[in-house]
Amino acid sequence: MLRNICAVIVGLAGGMAVNMLIVMLSTVLYPMPEGVSFNDREGLAAYIETLPFTAFLIVMLAHLGQALVGGWIAAIISRNAPMLVAMIVGSLSMIAGIYNLATMPIPAWMWVEVPLYLIAAYAAAKMALSRNAGMI
Repeated sequence: MLRNICAVIVGLAGGMAVNMLIVMLSTVLYPMPEGVSFNDREGLAAYIETLPFTAFLIVMLAHLGQALVGGWIAAIISRNAPMLVAMIVGSLSMIAGIYNLATMPIPAWMWVEVPLYLIAAYAAAKMALSRNAGMI
């Protein structure tokens, strides 16, 4: 049980790191105007309105990358419940994603990512299970 709790925590941390790296890539490709930060709601909203479609795809990739990589890490660490821990990571990532979607001024079509968190986590668990089966 302790191993599975640690698997979820480490999976979330690893997934968040991937998310942040990809989001940082987006801010390199589409830099924020001088003086605007993620803490500046009005400036952030104005910045988001100027972003092209590809910028939002990169952000979606970051979010789903969190569920995929985090779920995979958790599933690899867990010995007796890889699917469960991966789905917990995917579910927690999805909850955070829903919060972001609800509080940030983003295009409505981005809500399509919500069910994809669980699909990514499921795929991560399947990859980990097939990796583990090959090691036996």
